[in-house]
Amino acid sequence: MSGVAVKVDRLAKNLGKNEVLRGISFEANSGEIFGLLGPNGAGKTTTLRVICTLLQPDAGSVGVLGFDTRVEPQEVRRRVGVVTAEIGVYPRLSARENIAYFAELSGVTDGELNSRVGAVIDRLDMRSFAGQRAESLSSGQKQKVAIARAIVHDPPVLMFDEPTSNLDVLASREIREFMIESKQRGKCVIFSTHVLHDAERLCDRVVIIHRGKVVASGTTADVRGPNRDLEDSFLDLVGAR
Repeated sequence: MSGVAVKVDRLAKNLGKNEVLRGISFEANSGEIFGLLGPNGAGKTTTLRVICTLLQPDAGSVGVLGFDTRVEPQEVRRRVGVVTAEIGVYPRLSARENIAYFAELSGVTDGELNSRVGAVIDRLDMRSFAGQRAESLSSGQKQKVAIARAIVHDPPVLMFDEPTSNLDVLASREIREFMIESKQRGKCVIFSTHVLHDAERLCDRVVIIHRGKVVASGTTADVRGPNRDLEDSFLDLVGAR
């Protein structure tokens, strides 16, 4: 599977008096991991929130598989799954109940609910703790719940916003492996991270945002250029050295 899955065109967004995004544009394709990079405050999370319809653009447009986020937000939500560092599972619900609740919110019908939830629990190897309350789970287990609820409706677009920032080495590796698997299944994976080593290892293409504008985009090799690694290029582009 290939082709443009997410198209961001001259996107602008203010939050209060803060001009967070100032006309950014990029395209992310199906069957690739696309890196959304930038320092704190660059506008990465705001961009993801616009894509998943939590925020509306002030100018420009965002399309997800041909659906405009302003015109058909519900169609966009059916096609997007989001995993963030702020896991936010409901502590008094079991892992299974958390997943089922989000499946219903995402439009999974009663006839499919149990099979969808069971399939994603098996896929992420969660059987041993599926019945436990979320408040008793480890950080890595909670992150698995967060992934499961993001993918239970089988969305073609997955967005990971700093997904490994609170996880140990083993749990972080599982997240990375899941992103690679999702890419191989033809998903569009958008990966926002501060860990440039991860971006260089995982991403097919990247865009770097600084002060609300795109300062570089292309394959990781193109953006790295003559520098030793992507981190050196990043520091040059954001004026940090």
